[in-house]
Amino acid sequence: MTRLPPERIALRDAAGRILRQDVQAERDNPPFDRVCMDGVAVASSAYSSGTRRFRLQGTQAAGAVPMTLADPAAAIEVMTGAVMPHGTDSVIPLEEYDLQDGCLDLKAEATAEPWRNVQRRGSDSAPGVPMLTDGMRLGAAELAVVASAGLAEISVGRQPRVTVISTGDELIEPGLPIADHQVRRSNAYGVAAALRLHGFTEASDEHLRDDEPLMRRRLGELLGSRDVLVLSGGVSKGKFDFVPATLKALQVEEVFYQVAQRPGRPMWFGVGPRGQLVFGLPGNPVSTLVCLVRYVLPALRAASGQKCAVPARIAVAEAMSGRKMTYFMPVASVRAGDGATSGLPRPPHGSGDFLALAGTDGFVELPPQPEGYPAGFIADFHPW
Repeated sequence: MTRLPPERIALRDAAGRILRQDVQAERDNPPFDRVCMDGVAVASSAYSSGTRRFRLQGTQAAGAVPMTLADPAAAIEVMTGAVMPHGTDSVIPLEEYDLQDGCLDLKAEATAEPWRNVQRRGSDSAPGVPMLTDGMRLGAAELAVVASAGLAEISVGRQPRVTVISTGDELIEPGLPIADHQVRRSNAYGVAAALRLHGFTEASDEHLRDDEPLMRRRLGELLGSRDVLVLSGGVSKGKFDFVPATLKALQVEEVFYQVAQRPGRPMWFGVGPRGQLVFGLPGNPVSTLVCLVRYVLPALRAASGQKCAVPARIAVAEAMSGRKMTYFMPVASVRAGDGATSGLPRPPHGSGDFLALAGTDGFVELPPQPEGYPAGFIADFHPW
């Protein structure tokens, strides 16, 4: 896959995007010896020499200039996140002492070993060492790391411009009157929703009738403005399946047509003259969504610059009959138990049974195995 070019955006707009640079710490992290618990800071040497009563010298707040311990028999009250006062190296939590009239007495269980409840300067990261690397997805934790590096802008992979296209004269938009011989246009809504839920927000959709001249004109226009076309239907060998021939006329090179898999065998994939990606997904709803998750989403992630993730492996909770080619089995109630994650098979009544997908978590990829799959069979899991 050819990676799309990077772009710089504001940090507040970067959630879910793919990082296209390394992020290094601007200084030691933490940048000072940091207090990890409310209490008092003392010199551990004073505790080691037997001191159990300390005079309270003052209070060190978070964000304040660090104080300096005036006397080994003194203590400084400290707040979580504050700089350790100079001359101190141990924090005694407030539960371990009694404070009265400016003096504190340690309880019997109190300790003050060196660097207790203190996070040492630079223990998380140091300048010049990447904290995040090119290809990572920017979630909540990653964005916090970027902010800690002092970056107000960040380089991310440009969003792929995707258009989802459903084909067929039989498709009627939701909300419009429908005849007995027609069906609702539903695949495009599922595909567009999946794209957005996975972070690909530059997604539009439209419907093309089974009209070859119209299809050639409109697909040609879209190839000129979009990075990726995802077509649903029209890729089989029926009289009105114009998609493969139309794309060939538009100089889209066929990379493969038909895959040894169920559902989704008549899948088509090609590359346009400018590197545009064109996916011709089968029109049956189960086939459409399975192929979208198995092929289109990984391709879009690669084009965005995201590192390739290894699929999770789960156990199938029930025995299943054998298959002669790779089979994608929807599963529900994916859960962990007894040290393993398992899913309950939810086989649809054919590739048109989109109702069977409702309430499922994804599907497992079962390899060809005519003799069948026992309960507990381990397979790759692909979440919706």
